[in-house]
Amino acid sequence: MSGTFKDKLLSDNFLITAEISPPKGTDLSEAISDAEVTRGWVDALNVTDNQKAVMRMSPLAVSRALLDAGHEVIMQLTCRDRNRLALQSDLLGAYAMGVRNICIMTGDHTTKGDHPKTKPVYDLDSVQLLTIIKKMKEGYDLAGNKIDEPPEFVVGAVTNTDPSKAAQMMKLRKKAKTGIDFIQTQAVYDISKFEAFMEANGDIDIPIIAGVIPLKSAKMARYMNKNIPGINVPDDIIDTMERSDDPIEQGMSICSEAISELKKLCRGIHFMPIGKHDNTPIILEMAGIRKNDQ
Repeated sequence: MSGTFKDKLLSDNFLITAEISPPKGTDLSEAISDAEVTRGWVDALNVTDNQKAVMRMSPLAVSRALLDAGHEVIMQLTCRDRNRLALQSDLLGAYAMGVRNICIMTGDHTTKGDHPKTKPVYDLDSVQLLTIIKKMKEGYDLAGNKIDEPPEFVVGAVTNTDPSKAAQMMKLRKKAKTGIDFIQTQAVYDISKFEAFMEANGDIDIPIIAGVIPLKSAKMARYMNKNIPGINVPDDIIDTMERSDDPIEQGMSICSEAISELKKLCRGIHFMPIGKHDNTPIILEMAGIRKNDQ
């Protein structure tokens, strides 16, 4: 990857980000090898933070390892597991360790994860944390105390894309007012609904990066519809997956077609493979995206 993610946000380039999941253990080799598959294809790698409320290695440790391997990193940070002291502390630590891009989210509830009896923190929500980060960048912590060498993060937030959900759209606008630099969305399958979302938020002058998840089966699509807020796989896509003799290949084709359409509507795509990135370069190439060999 040549150039920083900040540089690319300021360009006119179609942006590609992709998720890397920290290991559930202490061996980083698989995460690093998975990231290597994306080299030259993506502009930055999102390192997830106990995604789906499943306990995994710290995103800061994985972010540092990926930075050492020459990748551009976006470290995700959720409000679920930390109070305001820990959030600010981790942000300062991340910046000191070389992390320059962060993406803030509230986080899935602990009852959905592998430690369902965990007490969630949620001392702050994502809008409050984004407001604090803006203050930290200006040189002060939440209590108004001066911060030496304040962080200069590139800051992102997440959103769902159903324009009929007034509360979610209002929350997106609150996030935008905190001065964020980019927005990543939940996975998009209904292109017409996403187009309506973009039109409804056309006055938000912030790069919007649309999420994509390649389907592997009709069962997977139904599961996401039922269990993952903000995802809506239309019935016709589920029917196509159901009828396919090769659902993996069909899901790749559906994903590449969606990327081709999204290229006309927003600033980029955020690739979430639900597993390894083995098929990511193939899908991107199918969508007419070329590898950057620089």
